[in-house]
Amino acid sequence: MPRSVNSVASRARRKKILKQTKGNFLARANVWTVAKNTYEKGLTYAYRDRKNKKRTFRALWIVRINAAARAHGMNYSQFIGKLAKNNVGLNRKVLADLAMNNPQAFEAIINSVK
Repeated sequence: MPRSVNSVASRARRKKILKQTKGNFLARANVWTVAKNTYEKGLTYAYRDRKNKKRTFRALWIVRINAAARAHGMNYSQFIGKLAKNNVGLNRKVLADLAMNNPQAFEAIINSVK
């Protein structure tokens, strides 16, 4: 009895991954084994960097809050400490947005915790 290999499904599976690696350089785009490794490593990087993105944005918010707080005679550490002491429930994302886009509101927050 002849061997059944289901080449239709195998080809579809390979085409699916080769379609994902379109745009890569040379063999990384069209040689099956290299493309598969590229694709899998890309998924690993994507997973890792979804986590790192949060870390990077938090660092950016802290830099922005620090710059705005220093403009009003207080550093980041003092400002966050006083916010916690006064039970102001604004997170760093909101504070950074206020510092950038609404300096008057940020100044009001600083004056309220001083």
